[in-house]
Amino acid sequence: MLRIIQKRKIWYSISAVLVGLSIVAYIAWGLNLSIDFTGGSLLEVSFSKTVPAVGEVQTELVKLDVKSLSVQPAGDNSLVLRFQNTDEAKHQEIVTKLTDLAGTDSTVEELRFEAVGPSIGKELANNARTSIIIVILSIIAYVAWAFRHVSRPVASWKYGLAAVIALVHDVIIVIGVFSVLGHFYGIEVNSAFVAALLTVLGYSVNDTIVVFDRVRERLPKSTENFEGTINTSLNQTIVRSINTSLTVLFALLAIIIYGGESIRYFALALFIGIFFGTYSSIFLASPLLLWFEKLKKKA
Repeated sequence: MLRIIQKRKIWYSISAVLVGLSIVAYIAWGLNLSIDFTGGSLLEVSFSKTVPAVGEVQTELVKLDVKSLSVQPAGDNSLVLRFQNTDEAKHQEIVTKLTDLAGTDSTVEELRFEAVGPSIGKELANNARTSIIIVILSIIAYVAWAFRHVSRPVASWKYGLAAVIALVHDVIIVIGVFSVLGHFYGIEVNSAFVAALLTVLGYSVNDTIVVFDRVRERLPKSTENFEGTINTSLNQTIVRSINTSLTVLFALLAIIIYGGESIRYFALALFIGIFFGTYSSIFLASPLLLWFEKLKKKA
């Protein structure tokens, strides 16, 4: 039998380091917010043959007085341009300049053009924060209700608290990774990133509840102490949890490698969140129950 719970100090240390580094990254660099949150325009174009160099596009569009311009390749023959809000005349002027840069042997197709005002972007950011807070509070309430008949040696609401600590751990790490990716690789977070975080919250708590439910089942009939009961429950569920997560991670990995630009980073956020969600459900949430019990004994 794996001595998972007995090595809890190792898991605490790993989690503390990961969360600490993620917080430092976020404080240092923040998230590279897309126009979904900051306001601005996004233009994606596809070239049939020759794709102009990114530097050439930036140089020529700056001459058109395009503000806050960002140009990124998207696939083999597309470019994604982000810039401050412009009117329709400026939009068409940009498309015309891209057509000129492509040359006569290549045609330009406009795949999408989106404009988001700064007030809408601020509202989306506030709604995103509110959604995450509501989900976390709802999870605490649900877990406390589901385990309402469990009062010893740990109160039912502490199961919910342990689950939420694990969830916050997962979300902070995802945010930290995207802070690094945004700073060094220019990867932006948009409304799909928020959807990914909410999905991670739901998936991670599902894994945690599986372990907690096994603890609840064993408590009335177990001859072991609380530490032994948790460790046995973890050993009985660890293979199931890992195998279930692996099937999801393999599918997400395929999307990351072969998926389009619009969904790739959504899948990456899910991949990171589910990976660490599985880790926290096994190696963090359950050891926290034991920690709560020891705090109660000291009180």
